[in-house]
Amino acid sequence: MTSDMTVRMLRLLSLLQTRREWSGADLAERLDVTVRTVRRDIDRLRELGYPVDSTRGHTGGYRLAPGSDLPPLLLDDDEAVAIAVALRTAAGGLTGIEETALRALAKLEQVLPRRLRTQVTALQTSLAGITWETRGPRADPTLLATLAVACRDHEILTFDYAPRHGSTTSRRAEPCHLVASGNLWYLLAHDTDKDDWRLFRLDRITDPTPTGRRVPPRPVPGDDPAAFVADRLSAAPTRYRAIATVHAPAEHIRARTPALATRLRPLDERTCRVDASDDLLPRIALTLAGLDADYTLDADPDVLHHLRQNAHRTLRATG
Repeated sequence: MTSDMTVRMLRLLSLLQTRREWSGADLAERLDVTVRTVRRDIDRLRELGYPVDSTRGHTGGYRLAPGSDLPPLLLDDDEAVAIAVALRTAAGGLTGIEETALRALAKLEQVLPRRLRTQVTALQTSLAGITWETRGPRADPTLLATLAVACRDHEILTFDYAPRHGSTTSRRAEPCHLVASGNLWYLLAHDTDKDDWRLFRLDRITDPTPTGRRVPPRPVPGDDPAAFVADRLSAAPTRYRAIATVHAPAEHIRARTPALATRLRPLDERTCRVDASDDLLPRIALTLAGLDADYTLDADPDVLHHLRQNAHRTLRATG
């Protein structure tokens, strides 16, 4: 009996998360119970901390309202923000589960307290993505949420930034967008001191502080944050050089590896050039392996050595 009641209450909670409001009669029909049983189960959910609102009437109406705190045994604040980020990334970048991820994100938003719902809404409007590798992007969820709210509200931030080379400096910028690329997050912002667009890696940002000063939205050059960031990243100096001349039309390669769009240049109708340069040798090998066409390679000796080692290892493994 207790097991049946637990299953029924889980089904009831799931139904409440899929529609803004249910009548008691509709819930009773879905659960194959009486309206009186629905009322008792709603009371049990409330005792567990789930904020269920009701309306008066013969059958009554019920809706799952935002709570002052997350319901017990579900998620803490950081977990909720982290899941929102993961769902948003999945909705935009993982083939086959986009609709499922969006439904799950909608359910999550419906039960979040106001303070977290604000952050999730900011994340939805501030994130963009460039899928250059299969690993997911990493970031501190608290930092990500703080920057997302600043992007949404167009509020100037100050923060400390540790560049690749040199000492940490204090920066002041107008946040615009958060962009995921590979396993990293970037903040695209307009640096107020340098009066120019800058790209900041989130793992190098510390102590972000809102200034309280809001400014009008600043349009990104080209009106495409992800493309703008991709161009900046592809133009940045890399440790290893690797340029492939691919014996296939640019459209053929772009259709199979859309993540290479900003690093691909057509040479003629039958060939194109792919810049596979990177700081990591395994990523270069991964990029070249995904070309799905013959190519010639102009690369640093370290790149060639790494590729030969991989090729010999594969030959040994395959007999």
